[in-house]
Amino acid sequence: MDYSNLIRDLQALHLNLYDLALYTPKGIQTYRFQPGSNCSNSYSVAKVFIVTALGILWDEGRWHPDDPICWYLDLPADAEPRWKDVTIEHAITHRIGFDEGFLDIDSDDPTSYPTQDYLSMVFSHPLVHAPGTHEQYSDAAYYLLSRLITSICGERTDTFLHHRILQPLGFHEAAWSRCPQDYPIGATGLYISSEDMVKLGALYLQSGVWQGQRLLSREWTDMLLGRGYELTPLSPDVPGCTLIGKWGMYGQLLALSPERQLALAIHAHMRRSDSNRLGEYLSRL
Repeated sequence: MDYSNLIRDLQALHLNLYDLALYTPKGIQTYRFQPGSNCSNSYSVAKVFIVTALGILWDEGRWHPDDPICWYLDLPADAEPRWKDVTIEHAITHRIGFDEGFLDIDSDDPTSYPTQDYLSMVFSHPLVHAPGTHEQYSDAAYYLLSRLITSICGERTDTFLHHRILQPLGFHEAAWSRCPQDYPIGATGLYISSEDMVKLGALYLQSGVWQGQRLLSREWTDMLLGRGYELTPLSPDVPGCTLIGKWGMYGQLLALSPERQLALAIHAHMRRSDSNRLGEYLSRL
């Protein structure tokens, strides 16, 4: 991917892009399209960081994808019996059994929630489908995983990630949105720069190694990429597309191509139609 041509082409698309970072084996190149914050909301790209935290704990043998959630988080006495069948992988892949998305603090008015205890709100939500049988994207699943990480390691997810991923990768500013009980939302609300975001893509390109230091096992990076844990084909309908990635709500993007050994991070504020145009352009490079 030619960096100069990439910038020129993106400018020609007239999209509301803030900044961009491109990683290749030669290093990281950045470009700012317009003045903006050094630390922007990555929205759902945050979910890739949540599964990365899980990867560290998986490497340590502290959970298995088939483990029931209730082994690590106490279910309320009145929880639906089906909750006992919900596994960690069901949550990662949005197959808990919900029939709607909820706990989306970017679209909802959290003051309208029936309780400030978000965990009890998740566990009290009806499971319309048998766990594992129906995919329904929901930020609630990744709030649940954020709480699961804390239950397993004893630290808040943001603190754990800071010490085990963000600090070793040389991140600059970073902050998380939190629930009323002070736990990171997990599904959204991670404020970082594109220059730092792209480093996580580079980590997966290098099978878990950053500047000679192993942060994740090759087995985990292979499993995440193989099972599509939040990194999925950017444009499945474009023949020959080698990019996989994760979109945020307004066109934020972390994308990588293991075949071409490159990663791309973008912060933006776009309509869905413009995000689709961006995705189609990138997929045809």
